[in-house]
Amino acid sequence: MLDDHRGLYNAALQERREAYRRAGVSIRYGEQSAQLKEIRAADAQGQGRWSFTSQQQTLRRLNRAFEAFFRRVKAGQKPGYPRFKGRGWFDTVTFVEGDGAKWDSQPHHPSATFVRLHGIGHLKVHQHRPIAGRVKQIEVKREGSRWYVIVSCDEVSARPLPPSGRQVGLDMGVVHFASLSAPIDGLTDERGHIPHPRYRLTAERELTAAQQAYARTRRGSARRRKAARRIGKIHRKVARRRTDHAHKTALALVRAADVITVEDLRIANMTKSPAPKPDPDQAGVFLSNGSAAKAGLNKNILDAGWGVFLAILTNKAESAGREVISVNPRDTSRTCPICGHVSGENRKTQADFVCVVCGHAANADVVAASNILRAGLVLRDARAV
Repeated sequence: MLDDHRGLYNAALQERREAYRRAGVSIRYGEQSAQLKEIRAADAQGQGRWSFTSQQQTLRRLNRAFEAFFRRVKAGQKPGYPRFKGRGWFDTVTFVEGDGAKWDSQPHHPSATFVRLHGIGHLKVHQHRPIAGRVKQIEVKREGSRWYVIVSCDEVSARPLPPSGRQVGLDMGVVHFASLSAPIDGLTDERGHIPHPRYRLTAERELTAAQQAYARTRRGSARRRKAARRIGKIHRKVARRRTDHAHKTALALVRAADVITVEDLRIANMTKSPAPKPDPDQAGVFLSNGSAAKAGLNKNILDAGWGVFLAILTNKAESAGREVISVNPRDTSRTCPICGHVSGENRKTQADFVCVVCGHAANADVVAASNILRAGLVLRDARAV
């Protein structure tokens, strides 16, 4: 099934490329979707076996890739033209519930959960939590040798938590995973820091050995495929541990505070490589631009998984009836929370904050979290007016 959907995706991409290259014509999703009936009739044992709506979702996926491409072109960013999908680069098929897929379609098996996929049949699912609301969309995803069913639901009722009477500011970091404006028992240390788990660093030695073993193999060999699977397995384990940590930390925060203020971070901009610095005196020679140090910082930021954590925190807060407020992070770690003086000299080191006007001294990350909390509360009061 995956291979046929991948073939449909690549054929649709090729059609768009050739139409524009040969005649300057742009083909849209509606035109390609209208061809599906003929494609299915001509290939009854291939494309005709699968759900019509799932094939539409595959064409929509290609259409979204082109929309993102044109959006980046307009914004002056690196375009990233849509690519053909190789065998290991297409792992998800999306179904509309009730049309090509049916969730829990055998009620006479009360102790088991099933999903029925058009062209495949009933599959037993090891369900890790109850489904809430009305099932709207079902995705089947392959990760290595494992298969997952991802269920998206509408009409999911919120489950508000009782008020805690607490408001906290949250400053994301690389030395510590995050720092809070005030400590929370069971989540932070006595200074308000959440420890950084550094899952990728923990797996660095194993990952390096796996990558070196892969580099020693011959292209197309069975050993190369086995080595590639080992690398993928390590990456997936790190990703699962990082996501698990994000869920547990976000849940603890949502239970502990009614209002959580965070930085509105532009993570993609923060992890960009520095621009090269040409030597004005020597053609073809470049000066040091700090790329090695920046690469280490980027690795730590990505290892922390800020974007994943903030997305999970926002979702859990909405479900629990809590409020998450994003504020501009500018000068939050250089502003004195006592007198309000703003200066880069206030931050003596990475960890130490000493105000040059009033002498207030504290941990720089905790100071930033306090300023984030204050800015978030001001923003909330301004919206209320």
